[in-house]
Amino acid sequence: MNVMNIPVVDHFIAGEPVEGVGARLGPVYDPALGVETKRVRLADPADVETAVAAAAEAFPAWRDTSWARRQAVLFTFRELLNGRKHELAEIITSEHGKVLPDALAEISRGQEVLEFALAMPQMAKGGYSENVSTGVDAHSVLQPLGVVGIVSPFNFPVMVPMWFLPIALATGNTVVLKPSEKDPSAANWIAGLLKEAGLPDGVFNVLHGDRVAVDGLLGHPDVQAISFVGSTPVARYVYESATREGKRVQALGGAKNHMLVLPDADLNLAADSAVNAAFGSAGERCMAVSVLAVVDAVADDLVGRIVTRMKGIRVGDGRRGCDMGPLVTREHRDRVASYIEEAEKDGSRVVVDGRDVAPDGAAEGFWLGPTLVDRVALGSRVYTDEIFGPVLAVVRVRDLDEGIALVNGGPYGNGAALFTAAGGAARRFQREVQAGMIGINVPVPVPVSFYSFGGWKQSMFGDTKAYGAQGVHFFTREKAVTSRWPDPVPDHEGLDLGFPRNV
Repeated sequence: MNVMNIPVVDHFIAGEPVEGVGARLGPVYDPALGVETKRVRLADPADVETAVAAAAEAFPAWRDTSWARRQAVLFTFRELLNGRKHELAEIITSEHGKVLPDALAEISRGQEVLEFALAMPQMAKGGYSENVSTGVDAHSVLQPLGVVGIVSPFNFPVMVPMWFLPIALATGNTVVLKPSEKDPSAANWIAGLLKEAGLPDGVFNVLHGDRVAVDGLLGHPDVQAISFVGSTPVARYVYESATREGKRVQALGGAKNHMLVLPDADLNLAADSAVNAAFGSAGERCMAVSVLAVVDAVADDLVGRIVTRMKGIRVGDGRRGCDMGPLVTREHRDRVASYIEEAEKDGSRVVVDGRDVAPDGAAEGFWLGPTLVDRVALGSRVYTDEIFGPVLAVVRVRDLDEGIALVNGGPYGNGAALFTAAGGAARRFQREVQAGMIGINVPVPVPVSFYSFGGWKQSMFGDTKAYGAQGVHFFTREKAVTSRWPDPVPDHEGLDLGFPRNV
């Protein structure tokens, strides 16, 4: 494509595309073609100020908008999204590379949170207690924070923003979303659909950019809260920077999710689950299974079943009916491939090498096939690092005890799964494993919308998880009101400087 003809993805501020004043542009690739198809504007500090100012100006009116009106906008948005989600899925595939069915599934999981938010009047209605003291009543209300920032990663350009966006809007906040610069177009598409649904200008804004934009949101005095999803080092930085400024923060970080398989497990189910969870979306999921811990007695059998299934995976362009697409950028593909080379050097056994893949797609695409590495040492970076690609590491363990110790021994605590037919083993696993999300014969235990998503240890910073009841708590603050309405002729005892008593 001629450089002069490459379209540019603008910011979306106060209801319309905005070029802003920043002169920097970033490349946006079609990973299956390996070519730059768009460019995205990268905000400078003045653009951050413009976006936050638009959200701050829109906040009072949106806060004071009735529950009924806010819910009507979100319901209309849901209906529009239902009718046009295939269009959005095509945008995701063209910039991220995941296959179309996976892109549609991402939209559906995000839509679950939108539907949860449609019940917000019930969840955020507060409480009332009459006559807590003689002639005194008490009640509580949940009120919005103001302007909130959302910083989302490249791997889920729709689902992750939708973890936060519907709840933030339903509770009366205004939003500045900073999507990944690798796949920015979905955010603008959502902004346009919200406007079509009747959302007032300035209530939802999209600010494109890199660290300049993120730092601008973290330090801006009018931004009251930050929701972030990304790698652990950046999540820690976001948490520490924003809390230093007095903001609320939920910062979801990295993971090294284990799937433990006991000898009594259904090995066909375990093999299917391991392949699906490790190689779906080319392994670019924070809940992907990247470590298969299997009891020695069945390890060879299970590895053989997995290899058989891997041979049937069709890698290629996500618009051609393939099973797995490319990685998001060439740099990321090369970084993931370097772990395979490292596995060979440190004595692990590369059973299936994704570098040898023959994709159904353009030769220039960012291809790396499913990779299985067996007998991985615990000191290997293939085991310790969050690779974020289609590389499954197999570790042999003696029993359940060693498996639980293995899961708990790492720095992350996002998710973990156990495959077994024993209820006692399952109960012990879910009680003792130090992770925020547990699957029992379920490999990717992402909670449904009315629970909450988030890990433990270095997988999450902040005390409030995403969506569900904790999401409602995060985007609101409680105000308690105690009131007395005396009779026209007051009957009181005069001055009393003692501490108020409930009598």
